[in-house]
Amino acid sequence: MAHESIVNLTSDNFSTEAEGASVPVIIDFWSEHCGPCKMLSPVLDEVAGEVGDTAKVTKVDVMDQRDLAMKFGIRAVPTLIFMKDGEVKETKTGIMMKDAIIEKLQSLA
Repeated sequence: MAHESIVNLTSDNFSTEAEGASVPVIIDFWSEHCGPCKMLSPVLDEVAGEVGDTAKVTKVDVMDQRDLAMKFGIRAVPTLIFMKDGEVKETKTGIMMKDAIIEKLQSLA
């Protein structure tokens, strides 16, 4: 079960939830059929619980939101995008450890 603060992004809410956020944002581009994505999901749940409202943890299902995946040039999942003030600051493909994700979000605060 995903942490209650994780926001599922769509084309409709992307500009307000991600680009308009006042805190650093991590976007997890994932797919239901991706093994590494399933391994990363509980890590992001822990991150969401630890960062509270100092950062925003979000997810994009690439199969349901193909337009967002295309907009960001997603070629592999999981891909993590770190944003601040509506701008992409860093992109990582593959699994990241919890501490590295939290450290990156804190560095953008």
